[in-house]
Formats: sequence, C-alpha cells, structure tokens
Amino acid sequence: MRRVLNLQFPDLKRKSALGLLMIAGRRGLRTCVRRVSAKEWQLTTLFLALAAFGSLAQAQQIDLAANGSILWSPKANNASQAFIPPPEKGGVFGGASLQYLRPSRFGLNVEGAFRAKEGLYNGYQYYRPILYDVNGVYARRLGPKTRGDFMAGIGGETLLFYQQTVPCRYNGGCRTYVNDNHFLVHAGFGVRYYFWRAFFAKPEVHYYLIPNNFEFHSDHVFRLGVSVGHTFGGR
Repeated sequence: MRRVLNLQFPDLKRKSALGLLMIAGRRGLRTCVRRVSAKEWQLTTLFLALAAFGSLAQAQQIDLAANGSILWSPKANNASQAFIPPPEKGGVFGGASLQYLRPSRFGLNVEGAFRAKEGLYNGYQYYRPILYDVNGVYARRLGPKTRGDFMAGIGGETLLFYQQTVPCRYNGGCRTYVNDNHFLVHAGFGVRYYFWRAFFAKPEVHYYLIPNNFEFHSDHVFRLGVSVGHTFGGR
C-alpha cells in the first residue's frame, strides 16, 4: 500500500518538504523579530527622526546679528521760547536681531535697539528710549551674494526718564516726565551682503509709527543703521 501511494503521488514528499521549509522560514523570521528589543526599535525611530529633522533644518535659515543705528524724527517749526516737545532723534543706538526664514522665503524677525548713552530731554532731563518689535519678513535674492529683507510688524517703545538735573530755561515751565510705554507699528527694509562665507553686513532703514507719542514732537520716527551677523543653515 505504501508503495502504491508513492507511485500514484510522486510529488507528495516534495510538497511536504517544501511546506516544511516554508514553515521553518516563517518561524525563523518570527524569532528574529522577537530578538529585536524595544530599545533597538526606539533607537531606530530616533535615528530616522533626526535624519528627517536634519534634512529639514538644512533647508531653513536662522540669522543672528548685532546692529548700530541712529534715530531721526521731524522737529517742530516753532521759534517761540515756550516749552514744546523736542524731536525724538540723535544718539547712537545698539541692538540685536534674530530672524527665522523658511524655504518659502517667508519667516519671522525679532529685534530691539536702545540708546547707548542717555539723551538730554529739552536740555533739562536725561532719558533713554528702547525700541523692540516682532515682524513677518520676506527675503528676496538680489544677486549672488546680495539679498533684500522686507519686514512689517508691531512692537513697543519704552522711555526711561531720570531725575531732572538742569534748571528749566523755558518761560512756561518744564514738565518732568516718568517712565512710559507706547505701542508702535514697524516697517523695515535692509540689503544684506555676504562678504565672507556666512557672515554678512546689512545697511537698513526702519520706520516706526508711535501713536500718542506725546513726549516728543512727532509720532513718526526713523532708524538708520547697519547690522553685522551670521547665517546658520542653508542660504
């Protein structure tokens, strides 16, 4: 009987051997999967995440810069000796900026500037203005090493007033001011030039609209200066 079965079904043994090999292969694969620990899976996932983040970060850009500038504002056309608010201008300002730029050339900019040396308000009281703002920014390439930065946003002005140190010289008297804060709207433009690798210099102009800037003659203030900085990431 056994011989008849072997003659009638010559592929029975072959199929059985093939099935056994398939079963053994599946068991071996399951065994290999079980031997991969949870920690190894976590390390693999972390490696893949870091690789993806690295490729994304290379396409983005971060700019860090320090700047020096001066303020300018229109003055009152009044020749009388009565007390009038002075223009907000003059002095040397120092500051810094941090800018984040996406591959789409849009990004965010945060910056601030303060007067390095106290100013003399109308000749009788020392003061120091501080300007700071947050902006949306758009960058456009102008040449192989040149790029234009256009920005607009909102911010604030902090005015620090100190004790009166000089006698008032106005017939109508002098008002002594205390520290104050003002909301402002900002717009700016700069042209950066990469003079060495990722280091750049950027001449820039900033316009501030400061509503109710009553300590000074005008609500319109301009800041002109130059930034020097470094670019991190792909340009």
